[in-house]
Amino acid sequence: MQDLIAKAELLAARLKTRGETISVAESSSGGLLSAALLAVPGASAYFLGGAVVYTAKARVLLMDLPREAVAGMRSSSEPYAMLLARTARERFGATWGLSETGAAGPTGNPYGDAAGHTCVAVSGPVEQAFTLETGSPDRYQNMLAFADAALDLILLLTKPEA
Repeated sequence: MQDLIAKAELLAARLKTRGETISVAESSSGGLLSAALLAVPGASAYFLGGAVVYTAKARVLLMDLPREAVAGMRSSSEPYAMLLARTARERFGATWGLSETGAAGPTGNPYGDAAGHTCVAVSGPVEQAFTLETGSPDRYQNMLAFADAALDLILLLTKPEA
């Protein structure tokens, strides 16, 4: 968790300097992204909120995304991760939306993805999504890896211009 907090501190400094904000929609990282971002003193200056969108019911209740909004889209996919990131950004009025959705383990998910599979997305002034496969059934280590990958992506996209 200390590695996540160190990355969150770097992101927090960037966001505060620019007057930017972030909101989170995470699934298989189970709240670790939000926890890392909130562990940084002064988080209220940049963190607007987050949700652990672990089930279809949570998707509807927390993100206001009905079944129709995800028609033809499966969870644990890059398009779904991007939809979550965009929705988090829009619902909170944040500069950046960050999302993660996958299968932490020890088994895969109902969609055929193996344990250690996740998709991460960022929506904001720039957008990007990618898929990570750890190849591990270790649930906790995957959760950490998923959160780490999400923080790496947002750090890459918020990197100051040289």
